[in-house]
Amino acid sequence: MSWLEAIVLGLIQGLTEFLPISSSAHLRISAAFAGWDDPGAAFTAVTQIGTETAVIIYFRKKIGRILVGWVRSLRRPSIWREDPDARMAWLVIIGTLPIAILGLLFQDQIDHAFRDLRLIATTLIVFGILLGIADYLGRKERDLDHLTVPHGIAYGFAQAMALIPGVSRSGGTVTAGRLLGYKREEATEYAFLLAVPAVFASGLYKLTDIGGGSAPSWGPTIVATVVAFLVGYAVIAWLMKFITTHSYLPFVVYRLALGVLIFVLVGTGALAANAGPTP
Repeated sequence: MSWLEAIVLGLIQGLTEFLPISSSAHLRISAAFAGWDDPGAAFTAVTQIGTETAVIIYFRKKIGRILVGWVRSLRRPSIWREDPDARMAWLVIIGTLPIAILGLLFQDQIDHAFRDLRLIATTLIVFGILLGIADYLGRKERDLDHLTVPHGIAYGFAQAMALIPGVSRSGGTVTAGRLLGYKREEATEYAFLLAVPAVFASGLYKLTDIGGGSAPSWGPTIVATVVAFLVGYAVIAWLMKFITTHSYLPFVVYRLALGVLIFVLVGTGALAANAGPTP
């Protein structure tokens, strides 16, 4: 991977990680369009550490309260019923289990079969439609203080669907949240918070793959991660303001258009479904 590729892919990671359009799909698609090698699942996982660091800094006060609540609940377990921050901490842990378990079970598919552009186009379209339906029909009455264990588990499985490029981690969890009746801002904030432990765990697990086989080397990966952090922070700030007055419809339309474009390009032979050697 060249330094230019690293900067471009880091920029794309930062721009798309928090929008419900799938950063992993965009990294895969962008490399294919540019004629570059597929950056691979390891590169995607490690660069996401940069964007999740942006989440920690942006929501530092909220995350600090959650950590304090979790420590307090270790001393007095019953407190989680009355302390929203303690409950949030445990529900984030519970919600992380599905993606951790499924990520390990389907690791080979994630690294290879799931990176087929036809599958990515399908997930962009299908989960884009689901996001549009959920955002339009979803009730707007619940905030995160109403989060329950069943809801936490539902959020967790929705996040786990993002193991397939094109689903979108934020898109999947926001879709689940809107269907469960959570306000748009609340569902989006929880999607960000829920992603933190899963992304850091995945990124750290994939660190050993960087520089080996066909995975990019350390230098470009670090550059891409830093770029993703800087751009990602700006995108979080913009998105949290945007959704207070707008729906997710623009992202739904974009997903559908991109999915159709990929199918057309693959169908006409202009782009190979497995364009770029996969790791």
